[in-house]
Parts: sequence; structure tokens; C-alpha cells
Amino acid sequence: MIYLEGQQDQVVRGSVEIKGVKGRELRLEPSHFDLQNKVVYTIEEVEPGKRYIAHFSNVPGLSGIAYGHLRLKTNYPEKPEVSIRIRCRFGS
Repeated sequence: MIYLEGQQDQVVRGSVEIKGVKGRELRLEPSHFDLQNKVVYTIEEVEPGKRYIAHFSNVPGLSGIAYGHLRLKTNYPEKPEVSIRIRCRFGS
């Protein structure tokens, strides 16, 4: 879960690390994101096929409370999807 909290004019960042099982390649593909106008994300491949970092930040001027998810498809049959919950709270 990522929790972004701050003032309306503030940009807040957070990150989540996603690792593959040792000895197996991991591929990630975004499949669903429902906070397009409120949060921006990027997926950084730190170690190719092994370790990724998902970086999140709010869109400037965001106010109020927002909840959503980023879902990533994987190539692991036993874990076909990774879901990252996102909560935002920004006030004036």
C-alpha cells in the first residue's frame, strides 16, 4: 500500500519494491490504474527481470481524499497479478 498525504500545493512521493522469485525472471505489465487524474506512477526496472520499483506522486493541486489501485500483470502462473493499493489525502 502507498499512502500519500500533504497540503494541496505539495507534491508527495512514495515507492514500492517488487521482487521476483530467486532464479526466475519476472515481467510486469500494467493492467489497471484508476487514479489517472490524481496520481502519476512510473515503473523502474532496477535489476532486469528481477527487481522493480513503482514510484508514485500526486498531481499538483490535488485536494480531498482518493483511493485506488495499480494492478500489474506478471508472468508467474501462481501470482498472475500484483495489486498496489493507493490512498491519498490532501488539504488546504
